[in-house]
Amino acid sequence: MKKETKQLICVNCPKGCRITVTMEGEKAVEVTGYSCENGKNYAMQESVCPMRILTTTVKITQSTLRVLPVMSEKEIPLHVWKQAMEEVRKITVQAPVSIGQVIKEDLCGTGVRLIASRSMKKV
Repeated sequence: MKKETKQLICVNCPKGCRITVTMEGEKAVEVTGYSCENGKNYAMQESVCPMRILTTTVKITQSTLRVLPVMSEKEIPLHVWKQAMEEVRKITVQAPVSIGQVIKEDLCGTGVRLIASRSMKKV
């Protein structure tokens, strides 16, 4: 199987280690250039299945604002973002909403909840 290398800059801390990951197919077989285990784990995850926190807005009614900021409670795979945003666009909530309130229980079948990242009062 052909080996491929990927170059990453670690974002776990301000050091910004330049990490090289050697891939064999879909598997990370060697990681170099990291200065801590968090960096190594980040590079392996990023190379195999990139994950991100989704931050966006949903429509809200009976509030002074038209949109409510929301975020995924944990990281979700980057490859499901488009599908996740299609789900989010269909959501409309009604004020009042409290920060941390669950807006959607299972975002895109990931098991990750979408939560409000701000409270909003009812008008």
